[in-house]
Amino acid sequence: MKRFNVTVNGKTYDVAVEEIGAGAAPAPAAAPAAAAGAGEKVTAPMPGTILDVKASQGQSVSKGDVIMVLEAMKMENDIVAPCDGTVTSIVVKKGDTVQSGDTLATVG
Repeated sequence: MKRFNVTVNGKTYDVAVEEIGAGAAPAPAAAPAAAAGAGEKVTAPMPGTILDVKASQGQSVSKGDVIMVLEAMKMENDIVAPCDGTVTSIVVKKGDTVQSGDTLATVG
């Protein structure tokens, strides 16, 4: 057992910490699997709801093609392909709620 003094918001606490052997430590979590699609990520520009998915996995798209429609603040926003290529994954479906920055699809 090791003892430490820890100060939080100006108040000092006496804390005892038990040291455990290397074999007793929990195994680290496995790294998340690679995304289903390789390529450039298409992310949500703002929070909203997916109204429609216009493209499908494996479909060829050109830069600027609408791949899905996001409703945010009572407005429909076209989500477009960031580059020419093939849709390697679609992560969301119609009706899903997304947050700003969430990955919606990948185009490679």
